[in-house]
Amino acid sequence: MLFLKKIAEEFNLDENKLQKIYDEHAYKLDGNILADSYSLPVGMSEEYILFYLFSQTNKKYEEFSKKIFGKYDKEKWFRYISLASVIQKEAATTNEMPIIASVVHNRLKKNMALQMDGTLNYGKYSNSVVTADRIRNDETSYNTYKNKGLPKDPVCAVSLDAIKAAIFPVKSNYLYFVRDNKTGLHKFSNDYETHQANINANIGVAKTYTKVNDKPNDIDNEAIDIMKNDISNQKAPSIKDLFNSVN
Repeated sequence: MLFLKKIAEEFNLDENKLQKIYDEHAYKLDGNILADSYSLPVGMSEEYILFYLFSQTNKKYEEFSKKIFGKYDKEKWFRYISLASVIQKEAATTNEMPIIASVVHNRLKKNMALQMDGTLNYGKYSNSVVTADRIRNDETSYNTYKNKGLPKDPVCAVSLDAIKAAIFPVKSNYLYFVRDNKTGLHKFSNDYETHQANINANIGVAKTYTKVNDKPNDIDNEAIDIMKNDISNQKAPSIKDLFNSVN
């Protein structure tokens, strides 16, 4: 795991020992450590540093869940972490996250396969280009081209922003998106014909952007409001509807 490799290098720890401890005590294969900033003193053992990160993450997960739903169900919460990890992989910007989330929710509700490359960027493939061969031959639940629903485990560490977007998606009819080579942002569409036109618009267009340019429309503005407002000021969708959509 790349994250553990970085910890081992930064703190002069044994990467194999870190991996063994992680494998023995992690709740899921990924998503157990929140993507956040941590203050870690030099001299921590492999056990201490991982248990500290696990406990800090679980504390934040519990606080966030209780603030939204009034309770913390770890098993159900990790379905949101799986959903948030897809959003984390796919969104070009933080403000895109609730829009990507709406696509995921809409496809799940229609019993459509997600068909998202980001879900195949898991574990040792986290930084790999997803090829047609991978799509054909990967038999895991992470292959959302072959399997409907979410992967059984998160595909990466997630931020609180991604979790927020997973729970508070914008209201849209979007079912498709493709990254625009000119802007670095995604073009969203309700139907496959428009989606294919957006794909065709990228043909022959080099990826010239060095920084994504955010030019908001009405749905973008809704997403911006979701991300900037505190969760305590937002009404969560029905917990039943949400859990049904991520089961």
